[in-house]
Amino acid sequence: MQALEQLLSKVSDLVWGPPLLILLLGTHLFLTVRLRFIQRYVGKAIRLSLQRSKEGTGDISQFGALTTALAATIGTGNIVGVATAIAAGGPGAVLWMWLTGVFGISTKYAEALLSVRYRVRTEAGTMAGGPMYVLERGLKAKWLGVVFAALTAVAAFGIGCTVQANSIAALVQDHFGVSPWITGAVLTVLTAVVILGGIQSIARVCERLVPFMAIFYVLGCAALLFMHRETLPDSFRLILGSAFTGHAAVGGFLGAGMKEAIRFGVARGLFSNESGLGSAPIVAAAAQTKNPVRQALVSSTGTFWDTVVVCAMTGLVLVNSGDWQAGLKGAALTNTAFSHIPVVGPVVLTVGLLTFVFSTILGWSYYGEKAAEYLFGPRAVLPYRWLWVVAVFVGSVATLSAVWSFADIANGLMAVPNLVSLLALSGVLVAETRKYLWEGNLDEEAVEDLGAGPGTAIRTEG
Repeated sequence: MQALEQLLSKVSDLVWGPPLLILLLGTHLFLTVRLRFIQRYVGKAIRLSLQRSKEGTGDISQFGALTTALAATIGTGNIVGVATAIAAGGPGAVLWMWLTGVFGISTKYAEALLSVRYRVRTEAGTMAGGPMYVLERGLKAKWLGVVFAALTAVAAFGIGCTVQANSIAALVQDHFGVSPWITGAVLTVLTAVVILGGIQSIARVCERLVPFMAIFYVLGCAALLFMHRETLPDSFRLILGSAFTGHAAVGGFLGAGMKEAIRFGVARGLFSNESGLGSAPIVAAAAQTKNPVRQALVSSTGTFWDTVVVCAMTGLVLVNSGDWQAGLKGAALTNTAFSHIPVVGPVVLTVGLLTFVFSTILGWSYYGEKAAEYLFGPRAVLPYRWLWVVAVFVGSVATLSAVWSFADIANGLMAVPNLVSLLALSGVLVAETRKYLWEGNLDEEAVEDLGAGPGTAIRTEG
């Protein structure tokens, strides 16, 4: 088992190496230019995202689709992942992580647009979409759609289920002394109550949970920064300066050059906001929307909130604490930084982690079931949900290092076929954006070419 874990760890490092990071970041930059800096519409996108009324064909509101995607995206990477980047790349990594989020907005927009454009209607009357349908109906590459769906169904159990459940159980045991078996039982019941009701049930919970957890965490970080406001100007200068020059060794910090700041900042930023991985557009395809561009704008705000706001706030708190200089890493760095303010700091961190992780379990369950539905038809959905519920309990009580590495590999490989579709169909992205956004027709109803029927029937129609 140890040999297997070492092998999977090496493969994971290879998959998430420079080639994939360059492909992801390159796609961000290419689409930013191709779509004429779509980020300039973020204000309009935020206003659209707050509308909860039914706007067109779909299963859930635009806001519900956004919060479900955010539920899956905002997780431990926004807290522990940021600490890892700072510990390895220095304070400058925060700026590169932030810039990755800014440019990633264009990719998140593009993913959602294509997923709504090529979505289908199943025989049950529900919407189904995502990169697998884009690859099949847009690129006529069914085999790539199958590959993407298979990787998604597998990766979901790791990164979105067992690993998250294990994180909650470990956190509750460390802070409150509660047995993982008890935590696992409670978490399993809560998960079952929500996901067995389908996407409407998941969206209802996420519409309430995500705004609460995000606002609570951001306000908590703001309070911590305000209480240490005298050092904030120096922290800003430190982040900006070391992003382009690196940072020399100090205290227990081993030092990091500009190359390390870029590498770890970009890597953690890409991993945190999931722009380009192809997961978030799966739920975007279920949204009630008049046309693809409206939902694409709404979805793009997910990267804004995840990286440009939440990760940036975490990064500022960690750098401003100065604890990174002691050589602390990951969870140890976040625990120490947030514990500077008695009661308030630990509460913000604990509640943030618990809600972030539980919401990830809910969001990824939908991604996984839609991938299973694409592969095996609607009959696979209910068994997948029950299997997910069981996996939550198993993940709570067992340490599965190999599962984490394997899921990490599948998660990274998901991005490749998705990025292929984004680059190959960039002409469609420009045409749709011009029609609805640049020419001022954002309120116009689209005539959607929806397929019908599960399994092979959907794919044959394409």
